[in-house]
Amino acid sequence: MSENYIKYANYKEMPVHFKPAHEIRRMIDAKEISEAELTKMAVERASSSNGVLNAFLSISGGGAELAGGKNSFWAGIPVALKDNIVTKGIKTTAGSKILENYTPIYDATVVQKLKNAGASIIGKTNMDEFAMGSSTENSAFGVTKNPWDITRVPGGSSGGSAVAVASGSAYMALGSDTGGSIRQPAALCGVCGMKPTYGRVSRYGLIAFASSLDQIGPFTRDALDMAHALDAICGHDPKDSTSSAAPAESFSDFVKKGMDMNGVKIGIPDEYFGEGIEQGVSDRVKEAIGQFEKMGAKIVSVKLPHTKYAIPVYYLIATAEASSNLSRFDGVKYGFRAAEFKNLKDMYMKTRDEGFGAEVKRRIILGTYALSSGYYDAYYKTAQKARTKIKEDFQDAFSRADLILSPVTPAAAFKIGEKTADPLTMYMSDIFTISANLASIPALSIPCGLSGGMPVGLQLSGNYFQEGKMLAAAYEFQKRTDHHLCVAAV
Repeated sequence: MSENYIKYANYKEMPVHFKPAHEIRRMIDAKEISEAELTKMAVERASSSNGVLNAFLSISGGGAELAGGKNSFWAGIPVALKDNIVTKGIKTTAGSKILENYTPIYDATVVQKLKNAGASIIGKTNMDEFAMGSSTENSAFGVTKNPWDITRVPGGSSGGSAVAVASGSAYMALGSDTGGSIRQPAALCGVCGMKPTYGRVSRYGLIAFASSLDQIGPFTRDALDMAHALDAICGHDPKDSTSSAAPAESFSDFVKKGMDMNGVKIGIPDEYFGEGIEQGVSDRVKEAIGQFEKMGAKIVSVKLPHTKYAIPVYYLIATAEASSNLSRFDGVKYGFRAAEFKNLKDMYMKTRDEGFGAEVKRRIILGTYALSSGYYDAYYKTAQKARTKIKEDFQDAFSRADLILSPVTPAAAFKIGEKTADPLTMYMSDIFTISANLASIPALSIPCGLSGGMPVGLQLSGNYFQEGKMLAAAYEFQKRTDHHLCVAAV
């Protein structure tokens, strides 16, 4: 067909590579397909498409570690990992020249959990360098392309992971979300993506960008797969001092049980539907609101008055924390070192100048300035006070609503190169996602239609540790709609 997408009537009609993981699990258990066949197919698909899409920085042969994972949902199912999640014996670059040849000697906690579950890890995905970007154009290893239209960006910074799922190379992929880096590319690539509550998933082994904002989360085909992904990766980790002690729960059981939407209050923030939203995006999200109303949900208006400060607050806090975190990359302990230098100071300067890309340098400079003597109180400390106000806005909103519904992005995927010359315009791509990171709450992106032939994402946000409620509502929405059955024609 001439369109850039295909819409299937149901999961049974979909080719194997586009089916959700829960359908693949059924096929494996029914011996309709073997784990070895699945991994071989996924590796071949990732390899054959990578020359065009550039979603993967490394592709391995998979190979599930089934000792203890034989009866797990994820046993033998191919998954991918963003390249800032360390993997023992596999290069982990964070999309940067400075870590081009870094091979970790340990696994991140989430990697160990997936191995324990028997998942087949088929590769590491491309990303904006050190997760700094909204388009996956900032990688030292080339631009990742959107499978719906290869002239457009997939979003960022976890663009490679979004593309891995959207193109049918992996049934689940992990990304990291500091200001929207899972939800935004999920929306632009037509898949599901979640940022869990801060502390819900261990950050041990995640190469840090902004430590008070970073959170690992999954990309999947639908909300039930998302629940199974959270089952595998959530839980307290003593190796992460910010890890929550909240008891583990079975998200998949909760979602499969079903949720009566009658009387569920869904808050619509007036501040998220103002100027600057593409008409097609606004229309699709409003149609989704109408669908929730048909399901019995009660739509209520909520106020998030400090939303207008979210972007400046984020770019002060995130850059300040990045300035501190990235000081470790000095050419001494590991990673890239400049070939020629006169003395120690010259080595530091040349290593960081040659090893870091333009966007990373920009953010380090901004953050160092914000933390410098005489400016700390005026910038970083003031931003932290404003962050508290943003958190209070959400708590007030959740006293009136069970969930908050909004767009994920102001527009569908933009052209590659369209916003690279104007960083401030690029930063506005995250205007609807940043607040959830500042407030530490969970937020989810699910497909809700198309604008100009490109996917549009719907964002559901919940109060702390309300992932189950969000996923159940999303799954009820997907039972009654077919947006998640629309895939890129690749």
